[in-house]
Amino acid sequence: MLNVWRAVPYKAEKRIALDSMRSEQGDLMSRIKPFRAYRPRPELAGRVASFPYDVINSQEARELAKGNPYSFLHVGKPEIDLDPSVPLYSDDVYAKGSENLRRLIAEGVLIHEERPCLYVYQQKMGDHVQAGIVGLCSVKEYEDGLIKKHEFTRKDKEDDRTRHVSEQNANAEPVFLTYRSRGDIDQIVNWVRAGEPLYDVVTEDGIGHTIWRVDNEEWRQHLETLFRQVPALYVADGHHRTAAAVRTGQALRAKSRTHTGEEPFESFMAVVFPHDQLQIMDYNRVVKDLNSLTPEAFLAKAGEKFDVVPSSSPKPGATAHFGMYLGGRWYALTAKPGTYPASDPVKGLDVSILQDNLLAPVLGIADPRTDKRIDFVGGIRGTKELERRVNEGWAVAFSLFPTSLVQLMAVADSGQVMPPKSTWFEPKLRSGLLVRLIED
Repeated sequence: MLNVWRAVPYKAEKRIALDSMRSEQGDLMSRIKPFRAYRPRPELAGRVASFPYDVINSQEARELAKGNPYSFLHVGKPEIDLDPSVPLYSDDVYAKGSENLRRLIAEGVLIHEERPCLYVYQQKMGDHVQAGIVGLCSVKEYEDGLIKKHEFTRKDKEDDRTRHVSEQNANAEPVFLTYRSRGDIDQIVNWVRAGEPLYDVVTEDGIGHTIWRVDNEEWRQHLETLFRQVPALYVADGHHRTAAAVRTGQALRAKSRTHTGEEPFESFMAVVFPHDQLQIMDYNRVVKDLNSLTPEAFLAKAGEKFDVVPSSSPKPGATAHFGMYLGGRWYALTAKPGTYPASDPVKGLDVSILQDNLLAPVLGIADPRTDKRIDFVGGIRGTKELERRVNEGWAVAFSLFPTSLVQLMAVADSGQVMPPKSTWFEPKLRSGLLVRLIED
């Protein structure tokens, strides 16, 4: 059901709370700014909202958008409107994305907010609920390391997203950031959520997406003030989108004859969630063969660094514990003390423990980024998917304990990066509910 926004009563107790927040002073750290969003007409929001570009492939996008000219997949994956023979990185693809975005605006599918606003974006997946602020974040803060990353990007994917951003002149899909939670920010977010939302959409996968506009000017100003006391933001999901937005800003900056730092290209659209509300799922591994070992020899090798016992449970219950599916049965693996540096923010991660003690030395997976003998299965697919893959011909599968947000931030704070495929965030943001043209 879609609803239209209604003003939230401004109660005395909220004014008292804001007055107490006003007394807190801090250095300027993180900036979050309002913007004039393009957003769907309320009755079309459910038809516009789409999966992000990197969650589905082109064929899946074609099927999902079939018969729906309003789907934002026409913008995020515009190849669906061209012949399948057209190369994915063709000039025609980028031109089509820009054309489709302008069509949605020209036809009034996307309406333009009258004034700059912040928004609250809530997602509900089963019993899990998370709510973040949607606004503009700073290109310079990313350049200065105040917006921290924990992954490397691939040049081809980064180049692709940069073309999309620059040719559409838009942040069509938001970046997904996080920060160490603050109760005072949570309080204002909860006040906003007590009002009537702009949109309340349940998508076909059963996930709820609800958006409120922060229409109370004092609340908006206090959110901006409180974020200036947040020492750092972290890229949670969307490293390529972030890098693309920054590269576009840098290119426009280089062309600018005058530069104040307040130009539209100096910021990009993001949803910023408190860390303690986010959900990271396990990111599991399957390996094609046992590197010429028999199952018995492989189990013996695994036993050198891990305690290995048969198990009835496919999922590990703690860090440094793993599930392993081999020969039609599950085993529990526990890393032996001294086999990994627990205090190291990267080497102490479960993905590193498995890689350094089993995948590389025993199975010969030296570089999981490029080795075709390994594949990665997001936890949203469940352990049955691991069993299916092995039962249909892969040799062995491993289930991992999810990486935590605390671990993610520790890696980013150390200036290091995680091994590939370390985190799988759910739920995914929906594209098209809020769009920002860089010229605004």
